[in-house]
Order: sequence, then C-alpha cells, then structure tokens
Amino acid sequence: MLAPSAEIPDRMLRQGLRLLVYEVVFAQIMGILTTGGFLIGFAVLLGAGNTMVGVISALGPLAMTLQAPAVFLVERTQRRKLVLILALFVSRSMWFLIPLAALLLPSRQVLISLLLMLTVHYGLINVATCAFNSWMRDLIPEQEINRVFTRRLTWATAAGAVISVVAAFGIDAWGHWLGNWGGGTRSAYIIIFFTASCAGVVSTLLFFWIPEPKMKNGSQESVFLALLRPFRDSNFRQLLIFLGWWQFAVNMAAPFFAVYMIRRLELSMAWVIGAATLSQLVNVVFYPLWGRLADRFSNKSVLLVSAPLFVFSFLMWPFTTLPEKHILTIPLLLCIHVMAGIGTAGVNLCVNNLSLKLAPAGRGGSYLADAALISGIVATLAPLIAGISADLLENRVVSLVLRYSSDVGTASMFELPALDLRGLDYVFVAAFLLGLYAIHRLLSVREQGETDERFVRTAAMGEILQMARQVSTVAGVRHMLAFATLLPLFRRTRHSDANLDQPAADRVPIQTEDF
Repeated sequence: MLAPSAEIPDRMLRQGLRLLVYEVVFAQIMGILTTGGFLIGFAVLLGAGNTMVGVISALGPLAMTLQAPAVFLVERTQRRKLVLILALFVSRSMWFLIPLAALLLPSRQVLISLLLMLTVHYGLINVATCAFNSWMRDLIPEQEINRVFTRRLTWATAAGAVISVVAAFGIDAWGHWLGNWGGGTRSAYIIIFFTASCAGVVSTLLFFWIPEPKMKNGSQESVFLALLRPFRDSNFRQLLIFLGWWQFAVNMAAPFFAVYMIRRLELSMAWVIGAATLSQLVNVVFYPLWGRLADRFSNKSVLLVSAPLFVFSFLMWPFTTLPEKHILTIPLLLCIHVMAGIGTAGVNLCVNNLSLKLAPAGRGGSYLADAALISGIVATLAPLIAGISADLLENRVVSLVLRYSSDVGTASMFELPALDLRGLDYVFVAAFLLGLYAIHRLLSVREQGETDERFVRTAAMGEILQMARQVSTVAGVRHMLAFATLLPLFRRTRHSDANLDQPAADRVPIQTEDF
C-alpha cells in the first residue's frame, strides 16, 4: 500500500480521487478546530497579547520554509506517500499533547508549551505538504486539476462550517452553564483539541488507499540548484513576486480578525466563529462558480476579479467602530464576511491551481517548494510586524468627524464620526494598500488561455444573477434582476472587439468525467 505504481489503472485513479475528497473533510475538521478563531481564542484565554498572537500566527508561515529542504528528502527517497504519512503521524500527534499540557500546566507554561508543540506540528505538516504537492501534480490529470480541487475545497469548507458552529456554541455553552464546575472554558478547548486529533488520525489513514505514481528519474542536481531553477523561469518568477506581496498583505490582516472581534467589538466566541462560518458557507456557494469560470477562462483572470473583493474587505474593518460599536456594526461585520467569502473562494482555488499549472511536470516539487518558501518568509514577518505595530499604535488616534452647525462660530448642532483609526485599524488599512499592489503584480504573470478580467466579471455577474433569480419568488425582485442582467450585455457589446482574438476553446467549459 505504500509502494509507488508504475501504472495506475483508471478504476484505481477514480477511487483515489474520491478518497481525496473524503480525506480533506477530516483534514479540514482538524484544521478548523486547531487554527483561526479557536487557536487565537485559546491563546487570548491564556493571556496572550497582540505581539504573542502575532508570534503564534507567524509559526505556520515560518514553517513553510521547510518545504525547501523537504524537496531534497522527496527527491532522494522517491517515496512521497511514505514521507507524507510519517510526517502527518508525528505532526498531528502534537494535538494530543497540547490538551494534556492545558489540563496539567498553569497558563504561562501552557503558552510556552503551545509555542513549542506548534513549531513541531507546523514544521512536519509542511514536509508532508511538499510530498503531497509533488504527488498530486503527477497523480491528477492536468485537465482535471481545477475540478478535483474545487470539489475538495467545497466539501472541506462545508464540513468546516458545520463543525466550527457546533464547537463555537459548545465553548460558550460550556462556560455559561457549567462554569468553573466543568473546568471553565479551558476544558471546552481541551475537548475540541482532542476531537481535532481524532479527525487528523482518520485523514492520515485514508492516504494509505490513494495510489502513488512512480516519480520520474530523480534529478542529480543539488537541492540548491533545484530550488534555484524556478527563479530562472521568468514567468514563474513573476508568480513568486505576486505571492510574496499577496501573502504579506493577507497575513497582516487575517490573523487579527478574531482578536478585533473579541477585544474591540467585545463579541463572544459564538459570534466570532458564526461570522467565520458565514464566510465559509459563502465559499461553498462560490467555489463551483469560480471553478467553472477558471475552466472557461483562466485562473489568473478569476484572481483578478475575486482578489479585489477580499482586499476591499480589509478596508471595511475600521468602520465597524467609530470609535465604539454603533447600530451598523453587526450589519457591516456580516457584509465584510460575505464579501471576504466570495473573494477567498476564488483566491484559495485559483492561487494553488495557478501554481500547479505553471510548475512543469516532473519538477513540481521544487517549483511549489519555492512558492511555499517565499510565501512562508513574508507571511512570517507580516503578523509579527502587524502585532508589534498594533501595540505601538494603540493610543495613536486619527479621527475624522463631520460637523454641522447653523452659524459659523456657534456651538455644533450635529456631529457624525466618519473615521476613527487606532491600533489594528492602521494594520487593516496597510494590508488593503499592499493587497492592491499585489494584484498589480499579478498582471505580469502569463497563463495559457487567459482572458480579460472584464469578461470574467460579466460571466460571474450573469451566474450570480441566475442564482438569485432561481431563489427569488417576488415579481418585483425578478424584474430588477432582469434589468440588471442587461448591464453586462451593454458592456459586452462595447468590448466585443477585444474578444475576437480569444480562441473559442478558451471560453468553453472543460467537460470531464464525474468521479
């Protein structure tokens, strides 16, 4: 079961692709319960400040740099499945030890042990990721990459949304009803982490039944030369530049969403995870849509439409407090998570697929390891810089107030806060600006079959309106939507000449056998 196969029958391949979907469900359950709001909430419960949250958030990206030496291990052993399973076994076992430490040690020692065990966990999980990327690049037919990963992401996100809601309400209910008698909220986190560990075991076991094709003859060049080769590829180098700026922008902002909601907005864990779950449910709806558009147009074209939505959501966070919570805080918070959900669905799907497609067959390990190396370095620095900056700027306030008075020199009759920046607000604004620059760098990347993003935007709007019409039963709403569909038609007519040089095959969805 661990030996690579020279040839993989079609029946075994289809079975393996189905198992990849089952595996990612359990992996996502573990990932959801041990990262994001749960991990940050646990750290805040133990007394972690913004800087400590930044350190914890930086551990994962820092460990991504280990994918570079992991390439050497994969190339020399030629046993990707074996490397992956061993690395996953040791890595995921850390989540059996973290709850034990939380059960037996005081808070400060738990924080120290958490940092140490997270370092081991993230380090080995990235060794496994290197083996997985190389394995999948050779296992999945190129014309089915988008389809396979769309299905994996859809099922994983749906499972993660359900389990995160249950876990979040479980934490709040445990603390509210049982209190200190039940060991407090810390006991609820212990149960969640043990559950996550069990899901990780199931995910690891499923890899035994997924076939592994034999690797091509291993390269005799040194690991340094293997990792240097992608930088000589001008197109892939442009992708690395985009990934660097993008990961820096995202990791400046994303790790602090939960902190902002818990501390600044004073919301419970149920609200934190509930909002994140809303974003995941939007992911589930939009993964198939972005997947179809990526097949019809290109991954780059979809990124140019979806990435700005995610970036713009950063800029909306400071307006949830002006300077305190207001009547529009919750509606604005929900709007942020819906917009981020639409954007991240396209980004999560297409960034990975674009990297896979631009990496040449047989050398996918070193190319993808370089992508992980660049992403890991900048994503390590981003939350550290953000956390330190937020602490330093906590008491530095920039306010903009709209004031109305009936006469010059008289007392103000009406004041409306328009902007109030402090602490993490500066971080979100900086992340927004860096995200815009990253999107600008994406324009330099070339992908076969890429299309002007205006056509992707028109097609996406058409599909969204089609979904809306299907769920609308109100005649007035139907008429409004029908009118809205005319706008993309006018734009399409205006830009029709630009589409004449696009091959028809590039605009037709790829039909592949369902597995």
